Amino acid sequence: MTDILVIAGLSGAGRSQAADSLEDMGWFVVDNLPSALIEKVAELGGSPGSTSEHLALVVGSGPHQADIIDVMGRLRLAGHRVRMLFLDASDAELVRRYGSTRRKHPVGDAGITVLDAIQAERELLEPVKGEADVVIDSTDLNVHQLKARLVDLFGVESQAAGMQTTITSFGYKHGLPLDVDIVFDCRFLPNPYWVERLRDHTGLEAPVREFVLSQPATGAFLDKLDDLFELLLPAYAAEGKSYLTVGIGCTGGRHRSVVLAEELARHLRRKGYEPRVQHRDVDRRG
Repeated sequence: MTDILVIAGLSGAGRSQAADSLEDMGWFVVDNLPSALIEKVAELGGSPGSTSEHLALVVGSGPHQADIIDVMGRLRLAGHRVRMLFLDASDAELVRRYGSTRRKHPVGDAGITVLDAIQAERELLEPVKGEADVVIDSTDLNVHQLKARLVDLFGVESQAAGMQTTITSFGYKHGLPLDVDIVFDCRFLPNPYWVERLRDHTGLEAPVREFVLSQPATGAFLDKLDDLFELLLPAYAAEGKSYLTVGIGCTGGRHRSVVLAEELARHLRRKGYEPRVQHRDVDRRG
């Protein structure tokens, strides 16, 4: 059995950078691969004498990814462990990246704008993204941050792990994360931003944490989440889901959502899980 990671996603979202990082981590990487050749490469990787136990296959641009779902199904039937990583980014960031490189978008035709090409590819790949085991939004990630996320997800220490759960706090004013499976909105709680002594602190600091947790609705909300995840996590794991990302949002992503993300993680650890916690917007101001 070969451990196969299929890397798909939007053009310009970081597939090649992801390939480089996985290669550094010891994966055997084949870049820019038409989906029609994936099964042949996987067959070679799993043949006697092959040393390629971990195979990362970077699928080509949009049109080459259209039939990847069927290909992955056949690989699983053949006994391989198959996962898909989907790289995404905002339209504005993708336009900026193409503007800086002056490359032609692979979906673009004469007379079509870069933005139109990006949106056409996004629509084309929506079914592929829906089948992905994990989606990474590279909009605000530099090369080093993307590599750190990949090491966290696909490094040697992660190979034997069960379902990996990540809890991400964020601010709605900075946009909804592209890579979350479940989202909870905690803007119903009083906002510490409007308390002068708390405004410049974050949810990682005791004064804000104490303020948020002292609200009557906070305890009730956490109790409901506790019950919900007691149901969801075993059910997702039983269905073979490898990665689950939970988003918790407030207005700016610096106060309420940070406290609740940390608190939810603490509740899950009591149940024997080891969630990862990320705070996307905790350092943003304004």
